[in-house]
Amino acid sequence: MKILKVQTLRGPNYWSIRRPKLVVMRLDLEELADKPSNVIPGFYEGLTEALPSLVEHFCSPGCRGGFLSRVREGTMMGHIVEHVALELQELAGMVVGFGRTRETADLGTYQVVFEYQDEQAGRYAARAAVRLCQSIIETGHYPQEELAQDLQDLRSLQAEASLGPSTETLIKEAEARGIPWVQLSARAMIQFGYGVHQKRIQATLSNRTGILAVELASDKEGTKQILREAGVPVPRGTVIGYLDELEGAIADVGGYPIVIKPLDGNHGRGITINIMSWEQAEAAYDAAKEVSREVIVERFYQGRDHRVLVINGKVVAVAERVPAHVVGDGSSTIKALIDQTNEDPLRGEGHENVLTKLEVDRTTWQLLEQQGYDLETVLPEGEIFYLRATANLSTGGIAVDRTDDMHPENIWLAQRVAKIIGLDIAGIDVVTPDISRPLREVDGVIVEVNAAPGFRMHVSPSRGIPRNVAEPVLSMLFPPGAPSRVPIIALTGTNGKTTTTRLTAHIFKQTGQVVGYTTTDGTYIGDYLVEPGDNTGPQSAQLILQDPTVEVAVLESARGGILRSGLAFTACDVGVVLNVAADHLGLGDINSIEQMAQVKGVVAETVIPGGYVVLNADDPLVAAMADRVKGQIAYFSMNPDSPLIRSHTQQGGLAAVYENGYLSILKGDWTLRIEQAVNVPLTLAGRAPFMIANALAASLAAFAQGVRIEDIREALMTFQASTEQTPGRMNLVNLGRYHALVDYAHNAHSYEALGGFVKNWPGERIGVVGGPGDRRDEDFVTLGKLSAQMFDRIIIKEDDDTRGRPRGDAASLITEGIVQVKPDARYETILDEVTAIHTALDAASLNGLVVILPESVTRAISLINARRPEEKPSPSPVAVKSAENGQSQAVSEANPEGSVEYVNFSR
Repeated sequence: MKILKVQTLRGPNYWSIRRPKLVVMRLDLEELADKPSNVIPGFYEGLTEALPSLVEHFCSPGCRGGFLSRVREGTMMGHIVEHVALELQELAGMVVGFGRTRETADLGTYQVVFEYQDEQAGRYAARAAVRLCQSIIETGHYPQEELAQDLQDLRSLQAEASLGPSTETLIKEAEARGIPWVQLSARAMIQFGYGVHQKRIQATLSNRTGILAVELASDKEGTKQILREAGVPVPRGTVIGYLDELEGAIADVGGYPIVIKPLDGNHGRGITINIMSWEQAEAAYDAAKEVSREVIVERFYQGRDHRVLVINGKVVAVAERVPAHVVGDGSSTIKALIDQTNEDPLRGEGHENVLTKLEVDRTTWQLLEQQGYDLETVLPEGEIFYLRATANLSTGGIAVDRTDDMHPENIWLAQRVAKIIGLDIAGIDVVTPDISRPLREVDGVIVEVNAAPGFRMHVSPSRGIPRNVAEPVLSMLFPPGAPSRVPIIALTGTNGKTTTTRLTAHIFKQTGQVVGYTTTDGTYIGDYLVEPGDNTGPQSAQLILQDPTVEVAVLESARGGILRSGLAFTACDVGVVLNVAADHLGLGDINSIEQMAQVKGVVAETVIPGGYVVLNADDPLVAAMADRVKGQIAYFSMNPDSPLIRSHTQQGGLAAVYENGYLSILKGDWTLRIEQAVNVPLTLAGRAPFMIANALAASLAAFAQGVRIEDIREALMTFQASTEQTPGRMNLVNLGRYHALVDYAHNAHSYEALGGFVKNWPGERIGVVGGPGDRRDEDFVTLGKLSAQMFDRIIIKEDDDTRGRPRGDAASLITEGIVQVKPDARYETILDEVTAIHTALDAASLNGLVVILPESVTRAISLINARRPEEKPSPSPVAVKSAENGQSQAVSEANPEGSVEYVNFSR
């Protein structure tokens, strides 16, 4: 077997809408292409020996052992690799379950698709699954040590990618509320929500957390001073910077026992408690100086260590923290007890599990020495030995929930302390013999106030009730009724996406909102270009959704991005599907127009139940998507008598149609006319039917999202397309004696749409034609046939980048199509695009039209602009037959409604 390609999907995709995180592996079975598992000697036995837990995979039989029964009866190796990749992740602690395997058009090559939790772990599982199966095929087994290493590697990859227990808790709560989130690339920040409604966190710091409060909480002595002045009970203490100040500091706090800790420490590092002698104090001072330049000397208060969590001014959880310890059984050494404790499956390295494994360090040796013990000491039964002086969970401590035990006065005091320091999320450390009694009665004190407190001890206490402390955080960031998402209007289709996206964005701008939108020409926010290029994939969409100024997102969503990564969003408010045509077939294992419809349908299927799916009623493949969506349906059509439109509106449905020269919205029995097509510049005075369809789709999408008819009308009448704004979309340029038209038509559907206008041009029509080299042979032949029907003279060129096709091959196929339709056609082959364009422009006749379908739109426009006369000639009308009624209409620069200079009526 050979892995040809591994890619990871991160959003709703061709394979699944609800399971966005998928690995897609293209696997060539090679010599196993015609060998099911039942003909491979010993394979079933070797597989069940290596992974007996596969018995839990139901597979298509739908019962326990179902998958293994298929292996015994005979199934292809791609299917087996899928299940093995899933099981390896499960054994490593990652819950996954979805998988699919499909054979491609290439015999013996499969698309193996399976779910992942961590992207790198998923990719590793793909390779490990192939390696395991190959080993069993060749040797009959897979070594247990190699399997153990695979699982350890998978666990390590998952741990490295972990966002931390506090962050994970917040993410789960956000997901439960339907709040989208994304991990930002800097400083481990998480963004909740989209656009102007977004909020950010870093661990448990929020964008509401003030820098002054964080700085004050980090200054332990400053915190203590502020609280002392406010009448809050805090330890007596002082700060020193040199060893010769230590003796005086001990006296200042009232003598032993004392605590010595670093001024700038955290997670319990460098802290020594219950110091009873000068020797211990010196050692503790040295340990604290390793962490901080200055050292705090405090009186040691007897009592239990508690963490009180205050969020948005309210106490939400209290945990008693018990230092890492072991309990004697009368026969085991301290070392053996530590080892036994670490065997608990709830303990892991760092924060990877509920509890942290116990470790022996300097503090442990000090505590052993104080009691005259060492690691080989056998503790009497029931005796507790503490390995740490502090109760941090990160050093192996445990937590006991005490939320319901805290005295009301202590609750009041903790909430007051959080407000004094100014933290929206505060972890307050309290030492007291009894948290159920007021601190002032039992000599309890508030030791520290922490910014960014950990949530693990509250979410997963060792004993007691788990507390959902993420809920008040999300309620603080997004109060009831507050939005977390901006409206998302997603558009897709084979042709017309960019123009419809731009027009839709222009409509929403009329509402006064900041619109972010992505197109094949670039990414825009408001009136400004943020990033040029073909930006129709998930990365560009994320740029828009992460921008804090965006109020509406209009996202062109192309086939390539959906197949490569999936969508950038899990749900949209309006999804528009313009059309589905035979383009890009044979790429990405999409070989039929029906499969392409499934790709485009991903946008429709992500529409929320209360949103709208805008579908082309005139395209059967698009109209059929209505059966698979959760949102409400709205259709657009060029045929007001369409049976589908009539049936839909009679049932109270929403639609947009072109009727009696008007672009109109239909809602039940009501007709709301937007504007006459003749007054909409985009439609070239109503003579470009496909542009009318695009305008209908954009208008319907906006109306469905609540935009007023008046704003839609204003947008349609003011949308000024140009070569600067929508380059390569039917850019018609007046060169005086003749016109030149630049369009990025590159498939049969777009050629046909272009022909609807070109065929009605009264003068000679010259076409410079070609297509991307990665299309199928039959696609080029079809382009040739359509060219023969459109042009009086044809110049066949090729792209500079032939995309792996031999130079001249595409041109030969186009020629074949031309000759099939018109054997006596005037055509010539000039492979170089620049030379072909110059030749066509030189040959243009009076009132003729040169149509250029270029690889490089920018280059073609530049070549045309270089030929523009310095002074415009007197307007000479050019008669263009109306596509609607067949009558000729004059189009000239003197007629604003019919002006064709830089008129853009792109698809």
